[in-house]
Amino acid sequence: MADPITIKLPDGSEREYSSGTTLGEIAASIGKGLAKAAIAAKVDGERADLERPIDHDASVAIITADSDEGREVLRHSTAHVMAQAVTDLFPGAKYAIGPAIEDGFYYDFELPDGAHFNEDDLERIEARMREIVQADQPFEREEVERDAGLALFADQPYKVEIIERVEPDDSTEVGEGEVISVYRNPRDGADPFVDLCRGPHVPSTKRLGPFKLMKVAGAYWRGDERRPMLQRIYGTAWDSKAALADHLHRLEEAERRDHRKIGTELDLFSFPDELGAGLAIWHPNGAIVRRVMEDFSRAEHERAGYDFVFSPHIARSTLWETSGHLDFYADGMYPPMELEGATYYPKPMNCPFHILVYRSHLRSYRELPVRLFELGTVYRFERSGVLHGLLRVRGMTQDDSHIFCEPTQIVDVLRELLDFVLFILRAFGFTEFEAEISTRPKEKSIGADADWEMATQALFDAIEGSGLSYEVAEGEGAFYGPKIDIHLRDAIGRRWQLSTLQVDFQEPQRFELEYVGADNERHQPIMIHRALFGSIERFFAILVEHYAGALPSWLAPKQVTVLPVADRHDAYAFRIVDRLNAEGFRAELVDAAADSLGARVRRAKQEKVPYVLVVGDEDADAGSVGVNARGSDKPERGVPVDDFVARLAAEVTERA
Repeated sequence: MADPITIKLPDGSEREYSSGTTLGEIAASIGKGLAKAAIAAKVDGERADLERPIDHDASVAIITADSDEGREVLRHSTAHVMAQAVTDLFPGAKYAIGPAIEDGFYYDFELPDGAHFNEDDLERIEARMREIVQADQPFEREEVERDAGLALFADQPYKVEIIERVEPDDSTEVGEGEVISVYRNPRDGADPFVDLCRGPHVPSTKRLGPFKLMKVAGAYWRGDERRPMLQRIYGTAWDSKAALADHLHRLEEAERRDHRKIGTELDLFSFPDELGAGLAIWHPNGAIVRRVMEDFSRAEHERAGYDFVFSPHIARSTLWETSGHLDFYADGMYPPMELEGATYYPKPMNCPFHILVYRSHLRSYRELPVRLFELGTVYRFERSGVLHGLLRVRGMTQDDSHIFCEPTQIVDVLRELLDFVLFILRAFGFTEFEAEISTRPKEKSIGADADWEMATQALFDAIEGSGLSYEVAEGEGAFYGPKIDIHLRDAIGRRWQLSTLQVDFQEPQRFELEYVGADNERHQPIMIHRALFGSIERFFAILVEHYAGALPSWLAPKQVTVLPVADRHDAYAFRIVDRLNAEGFRAELVDAAADSLGARVRRAKQEKVPYVLVVGDEDADAGSVGVNARGSDKPERGVPVDDFVARLAAEVTERA
């Protein structure tokens, strides 16, 4: 009889099983519903197939398809089915990698004779995938020696390269050292489809959920432009038809809200070829919104006790050598310029300049914390393949702040910063926030362990009282310190990483910063990096997509459009526009000569103006306006001008 083993379940309970009991059998012993829903499991935190036998005491959690981890397993398994379908339909196709990604999956292929996929091919591949699903093929895991793996994939060069990159003592995506894992899908009348993978997978293809192939794109092998260009098929997979339908609806909505499309429609910005990739110019409408954003930010920073600074756009290489950017960030910097025997770089960051401001004279502990703020433009050489409208650019303006404080002040300063960040983001209409604490990178970091431990603990202490839910991203900190990233969700549920707070013990050391303490001795301050919007460009793009271009009244480039019914109403309409502009609002008149009233109303609505005022004979006599509020199907007639002005003023003041 097999020896008993003890299995600890997520609720803390323990059960005894015979050694060799599979994870699927454990799920079945807990309940029929769980057995039916299970697609994989976790053993001591590591994911595993349900067919895996357990021969030791362990903690076990069953993974179901409706969980985040379950959807990841579904998507990775669906990618394997797609690879099988492609090799069935395109004999001789080479397949590279096929991971699960957020909301979906992809697989990279090389077709024979330089052939390319087209839209009709996606339909054929989808149809073949459904046949594979209906065939209920099992996913069978097998571990093989490295040499056997090389022989197995001899006609698949990309798999061979992956295997050859596996070092004997390394844990990799496909196994441990000299042993690699493969998955076979037996199929009637043909050899099994075999893929190189660490797993886990669903028990069989019939356990996959609804899926859809989305598009084809090019992708360099290993992301290296010197390597072959492969064809990447993207797909999405979900645990239910309703979840798939909801996702496809979100994609349609995201396309409708695309800031690049809306930016053209509303004449906000453009990317002329003459400037170069990733460099935008702001048109008057977009510049108005940007000015309002920046003015609000400046006013709130001034109210919160920040000192404003300005810094140049380039600096000598010695600054970037001292800061460490040339050691750790050179790949993201523009090439150097040689001038008068010195080397200069466009700035990728504002922080070294703020450090120089702090260092300009000796500080007393009574001055701390020192809060420096700048809307500073920086330049980063992003690869052309990742540029994306205003969301990913090469020239951007950051609302950068650097706070210098005593070690004893760090937790209080971080809490104050979190409150300030959330206040500003809520002012722009966002309500859902999450946080992520990133710890010390395993490679490319500087500083003593004790400093990192103190800084990381300060982040945890600060966020505990903030009310924010958070996750920990191990090893994702900056080279000089750990950080908190604030994420928000927009109107259609997308998650955006935005504000960041980074604790830095290293830069003050590198620049030999000091302050005179209460003991009359010299001490080193702590520096906290804080970007609130991240960049004006990126935050602007997120705002445009969040509101689908219909920005709230306080932000809209045009707040009011006044339309006289006929020429004889022009003088009255001009008086209304003059009053609105004199009171600080942004109003315009489009007179009757421009077009018919109906056409002018439609155009104003297309421009997403918050208020369209129509004035005729009765309005001119009574001192009123007809109000067409954006989003309302019922125009208001005979509204006194004073009442409308008060209403608009309240909206702008309250940022409603």
